[in-house]
Amino acid sequence: MPSFSWSTSPKPIVALAPMAGYTDSPYRQLVKTIEPNVLCFTEFTSVDALKYGNKKAQQRVEFRKEEGWPIMAQIFGSKASHFVEAAQFLEQKGVDAIDINMGCPAKNIMSSDCGSALLNDPELAFDIVRETVKATSLEVSVKTRIGTKNYDPDFFIPFCKSLESLGAKALTIHGRTAREMYTGESDWEPIYKVKEALSIPVLGNGDIRSIEDAERKIKNLDGVMIGRGTFGNPWLMAEVYGALHGKNYTPPQSFAEKLPLYRMHCELMVEVKGERQGCLQMRKHLASLIKGFPGASLLRDRAVRVESLQEAFDVLEETKEVIESQRMI
Repeated sequence: MPSFSWSTSPKPIVALAPMAGYTDSPYRQLVKTIEPNVLCFTEFTSVDALKYGNKKAQQRVEFRKEEGWPIMAQIFGSKASHFVEAAQFLEQKGVDAIDINMGCPAKNIMSSDCGSALLNDPELAFDIVRETVKATSLEVSVKTRIGTKNYDPDFFIPFCKSLESLGAKALTIHGRTAREMYTGESDWEPIYKVKEALSIPVLGNGDIRSIEDAERKIKNLDGVMIGRGTFGNPWLMAEVYGALHGKNYTPPQSFAEKLPLYRMHCELMVEVKGERQGCLQMRKHLASLIKGFPGASLLRDRAVRVESLQEAFDVLEETKEVIESQRMI
């Protein structure tokens, strides 16, 4: 495969956000089956854990050829030397690009001076980018937020310009501060201002739940990144990609039409993680699918207790039957 380049990647870019506990290999395969042209990131992974050979961390950056190209790995930490080792490890594994997380607002991450906390220590953030870029031939990008407690354009725009000057090839910006977590509405105006000041690709992230959201928000940006909006609706990636690229895409309209891919996702979970662990992690996905109709809560209660692949299939099949019976009434 050719080397991945942010600058030559077809615009607008539509990317699946890196989400801990969600964007594992089975979920990425699901999304790529629906729309092969989107960019998918791994779950964000600790450089410290990779350095010390943590098996769970290594599993988070595992990928399969079925995911297609490119493979984007996201990493977080607070020590530049550990980023260097992680970048070299990931390049040897065969990933196609590396993304540095400076956006996670979780308290346990920020208390370790990682994620959004790096906005409070610009020199450390710059050192991490500088050393990571030097350590690998892969392109390095950064995902961040518009601030920690408040948005200050006099700080944030120069901060982003420095990331570009140090070799970051793209920025993805979530339109909230770390303090806001995921509350309220994201503010994309600061993202547009950053794009005006930079020449590298800039993607916007936050509250993309429909085609209309993406079309309204993209403006001068090079693309959008979608995260929680895909829960229970991975077809959103194809809808948005089609809309932004002038293609007609009609997602499946009924639960019965969606069922084969739901089953595929369950099978992939068990294949990749084993039946017990795969079903444990599949529970939240099943729960996000089963909603919006009378009786959903009872089926959802069963979904979050499945312990085998057959139990997952049974819940999905019963959900289809319940929905279809209600349509006939």
